Amino acid sequence: MTTIGEALISLLEAHGVDTVFGIPGVHTVELYRGLARSRIRHVTPRHEQGAGFMADGYARAGGRPGVAFVITGPGLTNTITAMGQARADSVPMLVISGVNATPTLGKGLGFLHELPDQRGMMEKVALFSQCITEAGELPGALARAFALFSSSRPGPVHIEIPTDVMVKPADGIAAELSNAAPPAAAVSAIAAAASLCATARLPLILAGGGAKRAEDALRRLAERLGAPVVETTNARGLLHRHPLCVPASPSLKAVRALMGEADLVIAAGTEFGPTDYDGYGDGGFVLPANLIRIDIGADQLARRPATVAIQADCAEAIEALLAALGSADEDREDGKNRAAAARKAARAELTPVHAAQVHAVEAIRDALPGAIIVGDSTQPVYAANLYYDHDRPGGWFNAATGFGALGYGPPAAVGAALAMPDAPVVCLTGDGGFQFTLPELGAALDAAAPVIFVVWNNRGYREIETSMLDVGVEPVGVSPAPPDFCKLAEAYGIGAERLADVDALPLALKRARATGLPRVIEITVD
Repeated sequence: MTTIGEALISLLEAHGVDTVFGIPGVHTVELYRGLARSRIRHVTPRHEQGAGFMADGYARAGGRPGVAFVITGPGLTNTITAMGQARADSVPMLVISGVNATPTLGKGLGFLHELPDQRGMMEKVALFSQCITEAGELPGALARAFALFSSSRPGPVHIEIPTDVMVKPADGIAAELSNAAPPAAAVSAIAAAASLCATARLPLILAGGGAKRAEDALRRLAERLGAPVVETTNARGLLHRHPLCVPASPSLKAVRALMGEADLVIAAGTEFGPTDYDGYGDGGFVLPANLIRIDIGADQLARRPATVAIQADCAEAIEALLAALGSADEDREDGKNRAAAARKAARAELTPVHAAQVHAVEAIRDALPGAIIVGDSTQPVYAANLYYDHDRPGGWFNAATGFGALGYGPPAAVGAALAMPDAPVVCLTGDGGFQFTLPELGAALDAAAPVIFVVWNNRGYREIETSMLDVGVEPVGVSPAPPDFCKLAEAYGIGAERLADVDALPLALKRARATGLPRVIEITVD
């Protein structure tokens, strides 16, 4: 007899899943029955939040949904923070959990890991949550999840299986595979957008995370229109060093000025979130009056007014727009000049401290070309989110925008390294954030994930301390004593070194990369 727990593994394989992140428990033992003889790799984090963050990093880096297995109750609640981050950044994540036996649900009888309404809780965070009660429901639930991931703005999905259901027979069930695709761009919307583009003299493109896999089409549209391309945090890496690229935050005055002078703005795959567009909370961002919005999600398009709204995948919509525009009559050099002026002015807005921190991030990029840099909420990451030009689309991401979960970086970097084993992966984290998920060093070692953990050690929550001082609050609770990170790494059997100067970082990174193993590099900062 094949149980539902065993069938789940076969169905995940059919949907192309090759890795799951999870911690087994008594309520999920049956889910593991078929795992050992499957092609799916199981990675064991040290905390379920780490499982979720690993699934997130795996999905962002590899472009495939990340999958987590967690136990009923506390295992699932531990995962909620990671699901919140995935929801904020539209990351495809499938969380599969157990739940107590069906006859006990909602009774409040005090069973192990019991919650009053586990699925009801998850419905508030997940795009959808479904409880499987019979074998025949499982293929459809998985098909629904994977169709959502491929055809609309993605996010976390939760499927739970009661302990008494996991052991039920599931002989003969087969995967329901779909080729669900995003909606095609409406012909009328493309025509209207092309008409606006044809008359624009100062066009501008705003690229968000939804455009990170549309680089070729985006570049050709920018060149066709002579339009500077402003990139939010999740779009960094697009058009690296291109003369039309403006890798700067829309929260900077120079970028806002560029947006203000534009007579047409094309927003591709961006939700206009305040952490990108109003990072200083000064209310200075104004939604462009003449706006073309491209987004895969109808709900996202409905949240802000636009002159023309196009629901479609970014790459496909831009290709359709290029076809409608035809070839250009003249070369638009003015766009390159506007972009160059904006880059210069934006970089000049950085404080000397921010500029030095951006220099450190650029040193990582230049030492390890094509690296994936996964950031935590630490000072150089905040600085680079203001201005930084990465050299790989999708290769710069962090938790410092959107949901903003501390401790994201280390486990997400492990997931990224497993998704993209040939790429250098660097986790840039602070001493405070690293302590949130420090035990995931062990998971990196177990999984042979060659992540280079760069720890920016300023002995506390310096970014929060600065925020307190800026508003006249005496700093309290911002100086947690850091451990000796090098000794901790060595306790796991991981090599480590401590640097007193950022200038020593490039050679240290190359040494770490040459080992092919996880490494820790600690930088002590005044």
